[in-house]
Amino acid sequence: MRFGIYCEMQTPAGKSYYDMTWEIMRQIEHADECGFDVYSVIDHHFFQKFSISANPLAMFAAAAQRTKRIRFRTALHTLPLENPMRLAGMIAEADILTNGRLECGLGRGHAWLFGPSSVPLEESRPRYNEAIDILELAFTEEKFSYDGDYYKVKDVSVVPRPLQKPYPKFYTGGTSDITYRMAGAKGWGIFVPPLLPWKVLEGPLSIYKNACAEHGNQPDIVYIRPVYIDDNEKQIKKEVEQAICNFLAFNASPIESLQDQAKKAELAAKGYGFYASGALESLTKLTYEQIVDQEIGFIGTPDKVIRQIETLQKKGGIGELAIVSNFGGLEHWKSIKIQHMFAKHVMPAFRNETVAQAAD
Repeated sequence: MRFGIYCEMQTPAGKSYYDMTWEIMRQIEHADECGFDVYSVIDHHFFQKFSISANPLAMFAAAAQRTKRIRFRTALHTLPLENPMRLAGMIAEADILTNGRLECGLGRGHAWLFGPSSVPLEESRPRYNEAIDILELAFTEEKFSYDGDYYKVKDVSVVPRPLQKPYPKFYTGGTSDITYRMAGAKGWGIFVPPLLPWKVLEGPLSIYKNACAEHGNQPDIVYIRPVYIDDNEKQIKKEVEQAICNFLAFNASPIESLQDQAKKAELAAKGYGFYASGALESLTKLTYEQIVDQEIGFIGTPDKVIRQIETLQKKGGIGELAIVSNFGGLEHWKSIKIQHMFAKHVMPAFRNETVAQAAD
C-alpha cells in the first residue's frame, strides 16, 4: 500500500493566503523527508473555506525544486472548465519541471463551480468526455484533429511533450456510478470522497472493481481520510476536535450557493443529485464522537490507526491511503505532528523500517 497526503488548502476567515500557501509548501517538504509517496492537492476556486488551491501545477513545479522523491497529483483538474488543448501543454510542462513526478486527476468538478465560472451545468458531462478524448490524443499523437460539440480543432500539435510516456498516470473521482464504471474500464485510479463512511462507498467501489475485472485492469483506489494521532486519547480530542468538525463544515460551506429549490431541481436533472440530497449538510451535524466512531477520520493512538488500515486493506483494491494532515484551520505544527507520527509509528507496520528512520 502506498501512503500519500491529500490537501484541500482549507482557509478560515482571517488566515493569510500567503501564510497558508507557504505552510503547505513546508508540509510538502516535510512529507518528502518522512517518506510519503505522493502529495495530492485539489484544483478549486471561489470558496475560501473549502479551498484556495487555484493553481496546483504551479505549486507542484515549485515544490519539486525543494524535494527529492515525493510525487505530485492534482485531485482533480476540473476538465469542463479548462481548455483541454492548452491544459495538455501545461500538464506536460509541469511533468518536465517535476522531473516526471506528476500524476493527474481528471474530474467533472463540484456543482458550485459552474455558476462562478460562467459554464452551464448541463455541459459538464459532455465537456468532460470530450476533454478526456482530447488529452489522450494530445499525449499520444504528434498531430491530431477533433470534431466534437464543444471542441473542434484541426492538425494541432501540443508542445512540450510530457517527460513520462505516453503521459502521467490518470485518476478520477466523484459520486456518480458512470464515473466509477469509466475509471474501471480505462484502468485509471480512483479517488473516493474523504467525507463518506465505507458503507456509503462500498457500492460505487464495487462498480469500479467489477469494471476493472471486466476489462482486465488492476483496481487502484485512493482512500482519503483525515488523520490525527497521539498516545493520549484525551489529548487528541483537545487538539483536533474543532478542526475535524471544521473540516466537514468547510467542505459543505459552498452548498449555500445552491440552496434555492429551482437550483436543487436543476442539480437533480443535470447529474449532480448528490449536491441536492442533503448529504453534505448532514455531515456538519455529526459530533466529534460520531466522526471518530464512523471512521470519517482515522483518529486515535498509532495502534488503533494501524488496525483501521489493516481492516481497510482487507476490503481489496486499496492502492493508497491518502491522509489529510491539514484541515479545518489546523495549526501548522499540528499538521507537521500528524505527518511525523504517521510516518514514524504507522507506515513501518506496512513497510520496512527505513521509513521510521527517515521520520526521526
